[in-house]
Amino acid sequence: GSIDGAWVPEPTASKLVADGGKVLLDETDLWPDKKFVITNIIVSQKFLNEHEDVVEAFLRGTVKTNEWINANQDKAKTSANAKLAADGGKPLDAKVIDPAWPSILVTDDPLAGTLKTESDWAVKAKLIEQPDLTGIYDLRPLNKVLKAAGKPEVSDAGLGAK
Repeated sequence: GSIDGAWVPEPTASKLVADGGKVLLDETDLWPDKKFVITNIIVSQKFLNEHEDVVEAFLRGTVKTNEWINANQDKAKTSANAKLAADGGKPLDAKVIDPAWPSILVTDDPLAGTLKTESDWAVKAKLIEQPDLTGIYDLRPLNKVLKAAGKPEVSDAGLGAK
């Protein structure tokens, strides 16, 4: 009935600390620039090829939303917590969301190179067989949207679709 250890993302990490847990290692300390991939936007190549306009529209909305979140941290945190309350029945307690929020990086960059490192670590830990990540990223639509918004393009770290 108890947990001896956990490797969890936010806000679960802050919830465990609020409940008396202790941080033994902050994973961000393991990464260059303290950044690593957790979530990516994914569509199939078939969908992308058939509906590139829809994907680009979605990405434009995402880039604008990410820009707003980063420019309006307090409003974004309040809005996210209100949505959690609406969808889940209750918001996160301030002692959970307040320490969790600064640890959440909202970026347009999928940090593709870190996916390869995560995969290598999972193979080394014998959690998965060596996957073929070749072509897992197709960042052409994202880079088109970023360029149009006057933002720098992002790298597929050699994992891009040809």
